[in-house]
Amino acid sequence: MSHLERTISALQQRFPHGLLGTAEFRGDITLQIDSASLVAVCRYLRDEPTLCYNVLVDIGAVDYSPQEPRFALFYIVCALAQNTRLRLKVLLPGTEPVAPSISGIWPSANWPEREAFDMMGIGFEGHPDLRRILMPADWEGHPHRKDYPLGYEEVQFTFNKREIDARKKYATS
Repeated sequence: MSHLERTISALQQRFPHGLLGTAEFRGDITLQIDSASLVAVCRYLRDEPTLCYNVLVDIGAVDYSPQEPRFALFYIVCALAQNTRLRLKVLLPGTEPVAPSISGIWPSANWPEREAFDMMGIGFEGHPDLRRILMPADWEGHPHRKDYPLGYEEVQFTFNKREIDARKKYATS
């Protein structure tokens, strides 16, 4: 039995209601986790000596709008000694999407959680410093959401700068 198979089996036994499903795509395994069980699952993956998922690689967020649940968070964790990689998926509703913070388990979650908050508007309960990280503090909205209004401004290069500036109402050269 591979380390990944042992991991899935251990999680199914330990969290029968917290593990909502498994999926495989191109050799990568994704485990869907109930958001209420996320912290316990992550702590177990890190602290269980037979599993030892000691690295949180990244956190990603997806907006599935208009589908509900609208948002998904993806956590990529690794057990370096066993060369095993696992993806955890948590689904969140479109109204007030909030997940528990795992920055107390893996400190490397701090900034990716802030980025998901800033770009997608997903809150993280228990985060030590949840504030914008990329956009200005007074920015309205979350730019990576599908319902964020898009504007268009032509990209200026050295060969077309004067032509574009001539069309702008308040441009100065």
